[in-house]
Amino acid sequence: MTDTDVLIVGAGPAGATAAVNLAPARNVLLIDYRSVAAAQPAAQVGECLAPAARRLLTDMGIFESFLEQGHAPCYGNRAVWGGTHPVETDFLRDPDGHGWHLDRRLFDTWLRQLAVERGAALLAPARVIGVTRQAGLWSVSLTTPEGTQALRSRFLIDAGGQFAPLARRLGAKRHTEDRMVCVWMRGFAKPSAETAGFTFVEAVEDGWWYTAPIPGGRRILAFHTDADLLVARVPCVPESLMEKTGTAPALAAQLADCGFSPEGPARMTIAVAGRLKPPGGSGWLATGDAAVGFDPLSAQGLLNALFTGLAGAEAADAFLAGDANAFERYGRMIDGIGDAYRLHRDRWYGEEKRWPDAPFWARRQGKQNGGAWRRPT
Repeated sequence: MTDTDVLIVGAGPAGATAAVNLAPARNVLLIDYRSVAAAQPAAQVGECLAPAARRLLTDMGIFESFLEQGHAPCYGNRAVWGGTHPVETDFLRDPDGHGWHLDRRLFDTWLRQLAVERGAALLAPARVIGVTRQAGLWSVSLTTPEGTQALRSRFLIDAGGQFAPLARRLGAKRHTEDRMVCVWMRGFAKPSAETAGFTFVEAVEDGWWYTAPIPGGRRILAFHTDADLLVARVPCVPESLMEKTGTAPALAAQLADCGFSPEGPARMTIAVAGRLKPPGGSGWLATGDAAVGFDPLSAQGLLNALFTGLAGAEAADAFLAGDANAFERYGRMIDGIGDAYRLHRDRWYGEEKRWPDAPFWARRQGKQNGGAWRRPT
C-alpha cells in the first residue's frame, strides 16, 4: 500500500499543471489513465494557446522554459462567419501580446517532464478500478501492465478529460450541451505569407472548418459538426476530408496557397461542451475538461486547462492545510467560468444566420437571449 498526498488522474495539460504546482510542497502521484506509453503522449487536436496564457505561465515560473520549446507565434484569427468575406481579429493591441500555435505533443511532454522535475511521480499507463473513502483517506485500486496496485491518498484530482473517469465513480454527472464531433488531420504545408501566424475558421451549412499552421512545416485541418448528422458519417480518411473542403471556398484557397498535403490518417474525436455537477466534493475535485468543457470554437480549451489546473492545485493545497472552504470557492469559480463561456458561445453562434433551417445552425440560434442550449434530439 503506497501513500500519497494527492493522486491526479490524467496527465494532460490540466493534470500536469496541477502536478507542477503541487509537487514542490506535496507528495504527488500523476497517472495517465490511457493505454499509451508514458514517454509519448497521444496526438491531440487542440494546439492553439491564447495570449493570456503568458500570465499563467509566468505566475508558475515556467514561461521562459515554455519559450525554449520553440512553438510558433499566433498573431490573430481570420474567419468567414456570418458573411462571405474573411474578417480578421489580430492580437496587436492585446496586452498579453501574441498567442502560440503549439506542437501539441511537445507541449504535453514538456509539462509532464516539469511535473516530474518538481518532484511528482508519474505512472503510465494506469487505470482506476476502485475507490473508497474512510477516515479521511481515499483507498484507490489501479490496474497497470504489472498488475493491480493499491494506494491511499489524502486528496484526488480528476483531470481525465470530458469522460471524467474518477469523478463519475464518485457519483458526479456530466451535463452535456451538444453532440459535436471533430474530424481532423495534420499535413505538410509550405511557408505562406498569406496564412502564416493566423488561425482560420469558415462556417458552412453543416458545421464549420478550422485550420492553423503548427511547428515543423505542418498544418492542422479540422471539420466540426454534430454526431447525428449524415455528414459526420463521411469515411474518416484524408481523401474524403479533402474533398469536403470544396464546400468552404476561402478555406480551400488557403490550403492551395500553402500546398497542404495530408500526412497520416484522419481522426475523429468527441468535441462536446458541458459541465460536471458537482465539480468536486470533500477531498476531491475535477479540473480541465473534466470540470468544464468548451466548444472548440472558443479556442479556450488549453487556457482553461492551465487556469483550472493551477486553481485546482491551490484548492487542493488549501484543503490539505485545513481550509474547509477551499472547495466551495473552487466550485464558484468553475460555475463562473461556465456561465461566462455560455454567454460568449451563444453570441458567436448567433452571428451566423445564413442557414437558419440547417439542423446544425437551427440548434444554435436564439440562445443569446437567455434560453437554454438546445441539445439535438
